[in-house]
Amino acid sequence: MIFEGLADRLQETFKKLRGHGKLTEDDVNEAMREVRMALLEADVNFKVVKDFVKRVKERAIGQDVMEALTPAQLVIKIVNEELTELMGGSQSRINMSPNPPTIIMMVGLQGAGKTTSAGKLGLSLKKQGKRPVLVAADIYRPAAVTQLQVIGKQLDIPVFSMEPGTDAVTIAKSSLNYAFTHANDVVIIDTAGRLHINEELMQELKDIKGQVKPHEILLVVDAMTGQDAVNVAESFNKDLGLDGLVLTKLDGDSRGGAALSVKAVTGCPVKFVGMGEKLEALEPFYPDRMASRILGMGDVLSLIEKAQATFDEAQAKEMEKKFRKDDFTLDDFLAQMQQIKKLGSLENIMSLIPGMGDIKKKLGDREIDLNGKEMRQVEAIIRSMTPKERANTSIINGSRRKRIAAGSGTRVQDVNRLLKQFEEMRKMMKKVKKMQGGRKGFGGFKLPFMH
Repeated sequence: MIFEGLADRLQETFKKLRGHGKLTEDDVNEAMREVRMALLEADVNFKVVKDFVKRVKERAIGQDVMEALTPAQLVIKIVNEELTELMGGSQSRINMSPNPPTIIMMVGLQGAGKTTSAGKLGLSLKKQGKRPVLVAADIYRPAAVTQLQVIGKQLDIPVFSMEPGTDAVTIAKSSLNYAFTHANDVVIIDTAGRLHINEELMQELKDIKGQVKPHEILLVVDAMTGQDAVNVAESFNKDLGLDGLVLTKLDGDSRGGAALSVKAVTGCPVKFVGMGEKLEALEPFYPDRMASRILGMGDVLSLIEKAQATFDEAQAKEMEKKFRKDDFTLDDFLAQMQQIKKLGSLENIMSLIPGMGDIKKKLGDREIDLNGKEMRQVEAIIRSMTPKERANTSIINGSRRKRIAAGSGTRVQDVNRLLKQFEEMRKMMKKVKKMQGGRKGFGGFKLPFMH
């Protein structure tokens, strides 16, 4: 999980602070020492850490905090605000041109995920009602043009390319005529990268910039390279003038130092983050939500947005009718599970819910399986039942239970537990329905993958 080590250390530090009634200056100093170490271990730039701790300490040792009834909460609030500010303060959006097409130039080193990010960005904009075109201007890397064409086909987004041997500047310039004649309102140019920064690479990018005059230059960097990513951002910004960054592989970087350092060091905001390999896995970067997640306060807004984008509205309405009629079957439950699985790993979902970020520590692996093994087991048990059994669990007697266990590769106890918990869930739904007088919303029941 992203920022795992940092989140654990900071949450532990603030837990100690909460144990104090009033805070002394020594308490704050001790906490700030812990915060400093936590940030350095997360590979945050040393100067950034120094400035951050200084700002927090100045605010935390102020009169208002020392005399407050809940000083620890005020210190956490200050850290939350300063972390948010460190990462850019508020969400930075793409600068859309009032006169289409908006030209976006994707730059970066080879291997950072530039071509894939161009496709992911195209998909994100397409979902917002835009008509993007992807431009294959990386003429050096073998198969770069083919890779972009494959991505474009997958996403049903046109890809503009030219004959082999055409220079990148001509390709970029010609793509604008294509956009005008095909009514594309966004042009995303995938430029060439190198294994390291050199004059030849920068000159070509400067030439493209001079010819197409992009509204947005986005640097794609691999978050897992830590401070190297920040150094690369500094170099590109100095030579080209960046409008923002796309941090890829953020889901694989448990430290997160690049995300915390890059805005303070370069002045360039992180605009998007790559949170997985799927083409939908490019998310807008919200500094306030990320700070909240680091401090264990969750990120409910992102969870709601994920759910809205993932869940089938018609299916949700149909499910609600079934709840009301008390007609919820194991088939329906399986359909709900499939929807939830689309949100990502259970660990990721838990990290977005306030107070649930450290669920693994609270419950232990036997209590809730975060790698999905038990969810797969539940699915196998339900799929081993006949349609009649799924529709009416009361007919499942001892011999049927043995057959279902054998068919799903589980034990009879596992089948019994699922059936018992499914019945408990249905009873709870009935109670909630009565309490709410038929209003929307069912909650409080135990999920079958929790013991």
